[in-house]
Amino acid sequence: MSPIEKSSKLENVCYDIRGPVLKEAKRLEEEGNKVLKLNIGNPAPFGFEAPDEILVDVIRNLPTAQGYCDSKGLYSARKAIMQHYQARGMRDVTVEDIYIGNGVSELIVQAMQALLNSGDEMLVPAPDYPLWTAAVSLSSGKAVHYLCDESSDWFPDLDDIRAKITPRTRGIVIINPNNPTGAVYSKELLQEIVEIARQHNLIIFADEIYDKILYDEAQHHSIAALAPDLLTVTFNGLSKTYRVAGFRQGWMVLNGPKNTRRAISKGWRCWLQCVCAPTCRPSMLSRRRWAAIRASANSSSPADACMNNATAPGSLSTIFRASPA
Repeated sequence: MSPIEKSSKLENVCYDIRGPVLKEAKRLEEEGNKVLKLNIGNPAPFGFEAPDEILVDVIRNLPTAQGYCDSKGLYSARKAIMQHYQARGMRDVTVEDIYIGNGVSELIVQAMQALLNSGDEMLVPAPDYPLWTAAVSLSSGKAVHYLCDESSDWFPDLDDIRAKITPRTRGIVIINPNNPTGAVYSKELLQEIVEIARQHNLIIFADEIYDKILYDEAQHHSIAALAPDLLTVTFNGLSKTYRVAGFRQGWMVLNGPKNTRRAISKGWRCWLQCVCAPTCRPSMLSRRRWAAIRASANSSSPADACMNNATAPGSLSTIFRASPA
């Protein structure tokens, strides 16, 4: 009898920060060492709590969230997300172009499985958030990594991108602000990437989950707003900005030619899973209420909250500054 083994699709799935690195961290802890776990964007353990209004809104609406919702997510939530992106320049986005999922990670995997055929190539930044490479591999695709050069402020190397495009290249992943480097891309750089995608008919996958964690007057630009003629799939959510990672609330927005959006949407709808209805509620808060939440005394901006916690007495950064080299 042959042994039961893991699928060969997992051979190229690497997530060392949750594998050998985590294993070594646990070993050090067992020896009595204190390990600072900075490997996961999980705000709660570090004292970043969700705004009260979000928690109250979820509790208040629990009685009306006992059944399944639309497989795309609550209509009212999708409408609020639509209005947000329309205000950011994506004028043609409709409610039907919005998909809410149980976290952005789930949606990334679903998008790759829906759009990649066996052997298709996807341009992925190096370094990258490992899930992107894993999702491509699990979808029978091939992740081709383009360089984000440290000597150039971790910006994508456009010549390297061009050199790695082949007839099998289906799309390009743009993580902006970048995880793990923190680089925020200029409008001019994004326009150059759009032009490359336009020349080679590439789908743009924009991971923008950190779009409001900005420092030093950095400004974020949504690449979809710069490419209305191209199919762009934008990913975002509440986890980082509003410190509710455990709610698993992410969304995916289709932008581009209407006939292309309709064709893809028809395929996706066939197998979408139902989103968690209770935690979908905060996504429907209006732009005015989100602005009020950010401006309230107990809820500074996401970037300010991170900076305040990081520089407080006894914080990790102050400990590091006080520690000998």
